[in-house]
Amino acid sequence: MTDYTILHREELPHDRNTYEFEGIHYQAIEVSFIWVDMPPGGTIRLHKHPYKEIFIIQEGVATFTVGDTTLEAYAGQIIIVSANVPHKFMNLSNGRLKQIDIHVNKQFITEWLEN
Repeated sequence: MTDYTILHREELPHDRNTYEFEGIHYQAIEVSFIWVDMPPGGTIRLHKHPYKEIFIIQEGVATFTVGDTTLEAYAGQIIIVSANVPHKFMNLSNGRLKQIDIHVNKQFITEWLEN
């Protein structure tokens, strides 16, 4: 057994906008994350989790709805959403929105609140 694991983004489960790392599948790591690379106008609909989620905005501008608050997030900002708080976001940029969404849990547990 080695003391490390190397993964390539393309090896992760993905769709056209996201790559998903669930810690439970990789040495039972206690964190999961979504690697977002979303085109202009792309959205993630309203949902919540029973754990905190941390958004690290790397490139672009997004509008976030967190509970009853709507805010704009820019590259270089970090947003922390408390457990069980409904949230969603949309890419407001003319270019791609690139961010890492850290789920403080070894697997994704999502309750979708919009269709």
